[in-house]
Amino acid sequence: MSMPILLLNAGSSSIKYQVIDAEDEAVLATGLIERIGEEVSAIEHKTQGETYTASDPYANHTEALGALVGMFEAHGPRLASVRAVGHRTVHGGDRFDKTVQIDDEVIQALVDLSPLAPLHNPPGIAGIKAAQAALPDVPHFAIFDTAFFAHLPAEAYTYAIDAATAKRLAIRRYGFHGTSHNYVSHTMAAFLGHHYDDLKMIVCHLGNGASVSAVAGGRPVETSMGLTPLQGLVMGTRSGDIDPGVHAYLCRSGLSIDEVDTLLNKKSGMLGLCGRNDFRDVGSAMAEGDADAKLAFDVYIHRLVGYIGNYMAILGGVDALAFTAGVGENDQKVRAAVCERLANLGFHLDDDRNSVRNKQPRLISTDESPVKVLVVPTNEELQMAREVREALGGNGAEG
Repeated sequence: MSMPILLLNAGSSSIKYQVIDAEDEAVLATGLIERIGEEVSAIEHKTQGETYTASDPYANHTEALGALVGMFEAHGPRLASVRAVGHRTVHGGDRFDKTVQIDDEVIQALVDLSPLAPLHNPPGIAGIKAAQAALPDVPHFAIFDTAFFAHLPAEAYTYAIDAATAKRLAIRRYGFHGTSHNYVSHTMAAFLGHHYDDLKMIVCHLGNGASVSAVAGGRPVETSMGLTPLQGLVMGTRSGDIDPGVHAYLCRSGLSIDEVDTLLNKKSGMLGLCGRNDFRDVGSAMAEGDADAKLAFDVYIHRLVGYIGNYMAILGGVDALAFTAGVGENDQKVRAAVCERLANLGFHLDDDRNSVRNKQPRLISTDESPVKVLVVPTNEELQMAREVREALGGNGAEG
């Protein structure tokens, strides 16, 4: 029996969606609604090998979801067959450690958590309410980016600041990209033919946003992002780790706190270092001898290698490492640079394997490499569908 699940990822001005049959994991439809709230909005809907588009003004998420429903009615698949709706939700704080069915109490909790994710939770809530209005007869579920890291060891999630202040303001490491780290780490274990609980693994999720995690004994024990997605690796436009004193210095130098926030989140990282945040452009600039691009690349690799070495120490060694997401899956120069710097620790890359590009999990280290190095394409939507299916089975909800 089929189990179609509609998966929604609502941003401030966009909604990405997929319908996946959770029984055989087939993708039945994908789509994107862009420029919500602007004079002209656009929707692209793909199903059964065909692409359908429309351009109309959608003033808000409710109107955008109405257009989505219209696309399904006109071109399929039938939304009447959908058993549940899953919503990607960025921040669940320390209240949610698994996918949950959405009710008024959950929505209020998301509102309460919005100060921790002011750019992400509010549009997510708007998307949930619009979807509930459009599809009121099926259960809706929230899948949290932070849930995978909800049970990090206390020594990993605790910041060394005044304990009373941290408790009052819920300041701790939460971690993000959890849906991807969960999917990739489980896929690694299956690919290698080992039980998940028996492996020590490091996952490098390298996209415009980037994070790394360490998994051992069947659970994550460390991750690079923190209270917000700003901490950790050098990213496309985010600084990653920086001396906390820089914030005060910038404010005392005349920048407002909002200007500092914008600087570190949107004007830093690779973009700040060399004027480019797309690694394809960085690579082209390096090939032309651009010194700023070369420095940016080296800073990026230096930070990433440092995290991997740190996690190896925490894990007491590592069995396998995976690269995933846009940069991790597609940029062989990044993978080669990382493994070259880690060669003495057992990362032995096979250049021919590293040059292959496809959509399947694959080994890129030599057969003799002490540490197995893989490329594992992430699939957050499939992981979301799996979690919704599990939640449906667990709470008896029926569509």
